[in-house]
Amino acid sequence: MADPLELRMYRDRYLPGARLAMPLKAAHRIVYAFQGAATVLGDKALGLDEGLYAKAALPAVAGPDGAEIWRWEIAAAAAAPSLASGDGVDSALLLAGPLATVETESDAEGWLMRLDSVAFPPGGCALTHTHRGPGIRCLVAGAIRIDAEGASHDYGVGAPWYESGPDPVFAQAGDLPTRFVRVSVLPARLLGKSSIRYVRAEDADKPKDQSYRGYIDLEIGRPAR
Repeated sequence: MADPLELRMYRDRYLPGARLAMPLKAAHRIVYAFQGAATVLGDKALGLDEGLYAKAALPAVAGPDGAEIWRWEIAAAAAAPSLASGDGVDSALLLAGPLATVETESDAEGWLMRLDSVAFPPGGCALTHTHRGPGIRCLVAGAIRIDAEGASHDYGVGAPWYESGPDPVFAQAGDLPTRFVRVSVLPARLLGKSSIRYVRAEDADKPKDQSYRGYIDLEIGRPAR
């Protein structure tokens, strides 16, 4: 039986000018600069609050102020972690979650990877909803409470959480402006379209507190297991 796939999130911290000793092996991967800046793939600039998709092996060099790069990869669940290494580089696997809940309509339908962000004003909320595929979120600013699967969890800046997609979620921002970034794996037919569904039909037409920014929306086929 083929290995199931999962989405993994890593945090890579680079001292000023630090570089990877070896490029990260090829994978369906999205990188996002939470702090500082870096050059990746030899000549691609990755600035603060920017994201980039790369399937090829990934070299990286931090800018003069160093960098904290958040990295999401699709991998076989049984595969060893893909940690970054090098002088002045610290890498950690923060979270992993299964990809079994991507809501494709047939075995022939491919997937897409999406990086976007969701922002809330102080005290804002996202009404109870589901998504058509799983993803890992990570808080960029503020604080947030996530109610899902019968439990509530509070998250601060730099803390990630996994959402399966079909499990209903309610999100409540704290007293400051709040924003998180997320990488989702979704059916290819949702390219350029929202993945959200509201649990209560009457909520779909209500005014919404959250606002969105898209970074990457890219079809990736169906990764091999």
